[in-house]
Amino acid sequence: MTAIAPDAARLFETAALAARQAAHALAAAPRPRKDAALHGAAASLRARMAEVLSANAEDVAAAEGLTSAFRDRLLLTPARVEAMARGLEEVAELPDPVGRTLAEWTRPNGLVIRRVAQPIGVVGMIYESRPNVTADAGALCLKAGSAVILRGGRESLRSAGAIHACIADGLRAAGLPEAAVQVATTADRGYVAAMLRGAGLLDLIVPRGGKGLVTRVQEEARVPVLAHAEGLCHTYIHAGADHAMARAIVANAKMRRTGICGATETLLVDAAIAPALLPAIVQDLAALGCRFRADDRARAILPALDAAAEEDFRTEWLDAVLSVKVVDGVEDALDHIRRFGSEHTEAIVTQDAAAAELFLARLGSAVGMWNASTQFCDGGEFGFGAEIGIATGRLHARGPVGLEQLCTWRYQVIGTGQTRP
Repeated sequence: MTAIAPDAARLFETAALAARQAAHALAAAPRPRKDAALHGAAASLRARMAEVLSANAEDVAAAEGLTSAFRDRLLLTPARVEAMARGLEEVAELPDPVGRTLAEWTRPNGLVIRRVAQPIGVVGMIYESRPNVTADAGALCLKAGSAVILRGGRESLRSAGAIHACIADGLRAAGLPEAAVQVATTADRGYVAAMLRGAGLLDLIVPRGGKGLVTRVQEEARVPVLAHAEGLCHTYIHAGADHAMARAIVANAKMRRTGICGATETLLVDAAIAPALLPAIVQDLAALGCRFRADDRARAILPALDAAAEEDFRTEWLDAVLSVKVVDGVEDALDHIRRFGSEHTEAIVTQDAAAAELFLARLGSAVGMWNASTQFCDGGEFGFGAEIGIATGRLHARGPVGLEQLCTWRYQVIGTGQTRP
């Protein structure tokens, strides 16, 4: 367990106490004020785009030995900054999740019981190289009435600071406490250790990054954790698939952005369709720079493919590498997913509705897709405006975590003088 340096501990405690105070104000803030803060932050991002891009350029220049996927996650462009600004505005347009009546019923004794959504309180977010998480997480927590402390990776420290300055502009303009959204100004690992042991200061920790980060958080945290360890996603091409559709979906699911958690890492192809379709899929992906690890049955069709070891099917490549396996029908595909998957996102491509419904019904993963790219597993694509991450656990939230998942609930009981016998 990482030791906590006194300076890091004090820095975190100061931030957390300020966040706790801000959370009380934010929980009571009316929707117009929260929305004004988000619109103000979006306007500031656009006005200060040159500063954000300059800070990001320094981060990219300072980072050494980056893989292409890591560089893609770290890099900001004008289009990506504009997408962040639009994301803030989209969150503002969503209904306020706080104060919603989730359920209401009346007991035989006349008591009316309501389950009402309320903010979580103070959220700690630990993430690595994606600076846009600063805007996404800040926006979602703000709208959901919770304060948030964001600790990005050392590679994105300047970028996160520049983006946070824009969010602070929006908070000030709307008359909300700036401490509602904070970014750690240090890359000291002791700060993360202090967050993990922040029971009583933080109400929830959300790690977003590689397996090493998430595993550490899950092992060391003394605060509830909402996380996924890996995005080992599968696309299964069923015998009833349309060939052109399958080729397009697989190319997108694997190669659109190889470094995101929704990228397909394993392709499962039905034996009945593999001889006719697999060569075309491999040709498509190879032309895009993809490499392969194939099982014996796939190599019987395409002997030039590199042989897959069992460990390859347990690997989240986050790169232009695809594991390939030939399977015998839906049940065989599901068995493989249960054995090797991480319960993130899986897709079936088929025109056979019965096969698709069976696949979706028997799947244990957080997200199942039919005739769509796994890269649609994203809060923005789900209509959440943005996401704070993907949850693959079995409690509280699963899949993209948006506004509703960032709320808990309380009960209100309304009586007319009842006493309990």
